[in-house]
Amino acid sequence: MSLTAWILAAIALALAWPVPVLLSRARWPSRSPAIAMILWQAVGLAGGLSMIGAMLTWGLSPLGSTLLEAARGLVGIVVNNAPMGGLHFWHLFALSAATLLGAHLVFTLLLTYLRIVRQRRRHRDLLTLLSSPSAEQPGTVLISHAAPVAYCLPGGARSVTVLSEGLVQLLSPEELRGVLTHEGTHLAQRHHLLLWVFAAWKSALPWLPTSKLAQQSVNELIEMLADDAALRVVDEATLVRSIALVSSGTAFDAAERPTEPESPAWEDAAAPVTESSQTTAARILRLLHPQPPLPLAQQMLILLAAGLLLLVPTAFLVLPSLLA
Repeated sequence: MSLTAWILAAIALALAWPVPVLLSRARWPSRSPAIAMILWQAVGLAGGLSMIGAMLTWGLSPLGSTLLEAARGLVGIVVNNAPMGGLHFWHLFALSAATLLGAHLVFTLLLTYLRIVRQRRRHRDLLTLLSSPSAEQPGTVLISHAAPVAYCLPGGARSVTVLSEGLVQLLSPEELRGVLTHEGTHLAQRHHLLLWVFAAWKSALPWLPTSKLAQQSVNELIEMLADDAALRVVDEATLVRSIALVSSGTAFDAAERPTEPESPAWEDAAAPVTESSQTTAARILRLLHPQPPLPLAQQMLILLAAGLLLLVPTAFLVLPSLLA
């Protein structure tokens, strides 16, 4: 096996198990959720690149000293029936595995996207029938339900925030302002795209425990980012009360909005931003015991680490001295 393949395999192994586990257990992400979000994305991208790259470089190593040269040699074998050039069974197996894994990840990403789009379209159709526009809040619709419910439904120019009449009656004007700012931040920062990617990662590699850890952590981080935006317009006590009231209503799972107790028509409709009781508890604890953001120097170090996670596997894939 080439040195590059060994190095990439080691990186892939580290990013598949110990690194995500340690990151999910760390306490600092709640202090700087945006930085932690960048690091999680780097871990996912670098892990996939290293996993596929390790198999690819091992399979192509007999054909050249650079990835481009080896790829040209493989094209010559496939298209022009050139000599095998030292390729044996395990090289072909590694190339096949790399191709299948790459195709599986891309296919799962697209399939997850199509499923979410289909569910959101159905959800929007149901909202058209079961909700009415809010007279006081633009871009907001009200559903006639006593349970306190608040969420957002992305859709470009058609994005809306959905509130239940029960929630509006429970919240004070300041609490309602905090909820609307929170949900509007999800839409403005396009958190649904992050959820899509990490949901696809979990679907593609369900046997990998860290894919579940990553999705849970990202769910918490996007809620904290939205809370930080809400804190610019309301105080901590107000936001805590609104979170407690909203969480007492209909619960959401990580991918879909479940059936409303009295409205079967809601079944299987997608909710773009979701949270569990664990996430709610983490949010409230963070607000009750606020801590300052990480010092700028530490934030820069974490961003540097995220950049290196992406740079190192890419560099090893193009360094000619290590491929052979």
